Amino acid sequence: MVEPNSPNKLKSGQYQRLRAEAAAPYRGLRKFVYIGIGISGFIGAFVFFFQILAGRNIDQAVPNFALQLGIIAVMVFLWKWDKSR
Repeated sequence: MVEPNSPNKLKSGQYQRLRAEAAAPYRGLRKFVYIGIGISGFIGAFVFFFQILAGRNIDQAVPNFALQLGIIAVMVFLWKWDKSR
């Protein structure tokens, strides 16, 4: 007969980390993705903002700038939502 693993066999820190991972799987990966996409949105917004200031191709730059701001807002929302869970 196989005995189930007890928390006594693991160090306290390991057990707590495993419980946190079981409660919210892949949280570290999700945060990495949120940061990566957020930075990408920030760089895009930066570029399109200066295109708008320079007056270059405003018809395309304004919607693209708005899209980049939306991406940043979604990533901030997801970060906060994930953090509160």
